[in-house]
Amino acid sequence: MEPAAPALEVCSVNKWFGRNQANRDVTLTVAGATIHGIVGENGAGKSTIMNVVYGTLPADSGEIRVKGRRLACRSPRDAIAAGIGMVHQHFMLVETFTALETLVLGAEGGVRLEGGLARARAELARLSGAYGLEVPLDIPVADMAVGTRQRLEILKALVRGAELLILDEPTAVLTPQETAHLFRILRALRDQGRTVIVISHKLREIMALTDRVTVMRGGAVVAEVATADTSPDHLAELMVGRRVQTAVARAPARPGASVLAVDGLQVRDDSGALRVKGVDFGVRAGEIVGVAGVSGNGQGELLEALAGMRPAAGGTIRLHGKEIAGGAGGLRRARVAHVPEDRLRVGLVTGFAAWENGLLGYHDDAAYNGRILLHRRAAVALCRARMEAYDIRPRDAGLRAGSFSGGNQQKLVLAREIEHDPDLLLVGQPTRGVDIGAIEFIHRRLIELRERGKAVLLVSTELDEILALADRILVMFDGRLVGDLAAGEADERRLGLMMTGAAA
Repeated sequence: MEPAAPALEVCSVNKWFGRNQANRDVTLTVAGATIHGIVGENGAGKSTIMNVVYGTLPADSGEIRVKGRRLACRSPRDAIAAGIGMVHQHFMLVETFTALETLVLGAEGGVRLEGGLARARAELARLSGAYGLEVPLDIPVADMAVGTRQRLEILKALVRGAELLILDEPTAVLTPQETAHLFRILRALRDQGRTVIVISHKLREIMALTDRVTVMRGGAVVAEVATADTSPDHLAELMVGRRVQTAVARAPARPGASVLAVDGLQVRDDSGALRVKGVDFGVRAGEIVGVAGVSGNGQGELLEALAGMRPAAGGTIRLHGKEIAGGAGGLRRARVAHVPEDRLRVGLVTGFAAWENGLLGYHDDAAYNGRILLHRRAAVALCRARMEAYDIRPRDAGLRAGSFSGGNQQKLVLAREIEHDPDLLLVGQPTRGVDIGAIEFIHRRLIELRERGKAVLLVSTELDEILALADRILVMFDGRLVGDLAAGEADERRLGLMMTGAAA
C-alpha cells in the first residue's frame, strides 16, 4: 500500500512585490493529520507564502500541490474548493451580521434564504459538538469577544469543507484561557484527520502545539524539524541567524521625580458604560510601570484617556504636577508620546508612505515644516535614518505602511514616538503580533528609555512581557486596580489570580 500523499506541498515558489522578493524558492511539505508550525521574523515571508497557498496572492513561479494534485489557485474560491481554509490575523468578518449570517455569506443557497440558514444551523450544531466550537449564532459579530470571533472564523472555514486549515498568528489577541481553548480545538481537528498550519511568533506555543516546524528567514525556508527534536532557543537562533536574548538585561531602577499622577480617574466607553472606575496611581522618571489584565477590563480606555483620545468622566491627570488639558495635541507638546494598542486603527494610516506616517502627530515639527510647504526631502531622510536605526525592513521610505509586516509596522510607530524624546511614553501591547527578534529589539529600546530617566507606562496582556520589563506592576480587573506590586513580589500565578478577580 502506497503512503498517503502529503496534505500540502509547496514547490519552489517565488513571489515579488515590485523590487522586493518576499518568497525565495520556497519548498515545504506538510503531512496530513498533523499540526505544522511556520515560524520566522516579521518579513520572513510566512504570511505571504500561506496567502499564495490560499489564492489571495498569485505566485510568480513555482507550484502548489494538495494531496498530490497540482492546485491552479487563482483566488480563495479555488483554494476553498480544494479543501483549504484560512483564518487571517485580522479577522475577515462583517460586524453587523450575526454569526449565522456570516457563516452562510457566499453560500446562501438561492434567492430564498430560509433553506440555507436552516441547513447551516444544523451543520453548525454538528461541528460545534464535534470540536467544542461554541458560538452564539444569533448575536452580531460586533458584540462578540475576540476568542468567540476566532472560533467563528474557524467554523466559517469548516462549514465550507476545509480539510487543511491555516491560522495566521491565531493567539495574538487571545487571553491565556482563550488560547488554551483554541489549542484543544486544534488538537481535536488533528485527531479527527484534518491538517492544521499555524503561523506564530510565540515559540512556547509552537513547542506546545505542533508536530513539525518550518523555519523561514529572508523569504526562504532555512530549516524543517520535528518539534520534539528542537527547543525555543534553537528555533529563535534559526529564525534570526544569531543567538537571541529572550530576556534583556537591565540594571535596578532608580526612580526619580513624579512624571504622571492619576487620581480617581473614571472613563466611559463609546456606549457610555463606565470602564475605568476611579483609579489612582503614578509613574516616576526612570521607571517602567506595567498594567496587567485580561483584555477588556478597562486598560484600553485608561490608555486612551491618558493619551488625550478619550475624555475623562471624573478624576484628574497631572503631568509634572500640572493638570493636563488640550487633548492629544496638547500632550504631544507636553512631551507625552503614545504607542497605541491597535497600530492599524490608530497608529498608522496604511495608505500613506512610511515617511508620511513618520510625521503623524508631529507634522508641525520645525525639522521638516517650512513656512508654507513641507520639507519633503528632510522628512524622507529622517524616515530613512529611523528605518536604519530600528532595523525596519524593507528600507523603503516610500513604501505604503500597509505593505510592511506587522512587526515592521510596530517599529515604524515606535521610532516615530521614541525619537521625539518624550518625558512619558504610553505604550499599549508593544509586541502584539511581533516576532522574537523584534521583541528583543523593542524591549531593549523600552529599557534604554527608562535608563535615560524617562517614565514608561506599559499596558500588556502578555504576563511574560510585564514580568520581563516592569519595575512595578498594577493589575486591573473590572475597571479597578486590584493590585500594586513591586516586580520582585510578582509571579505568573499571583498575577493570574488577580487578573481574573480570584485574588486581591
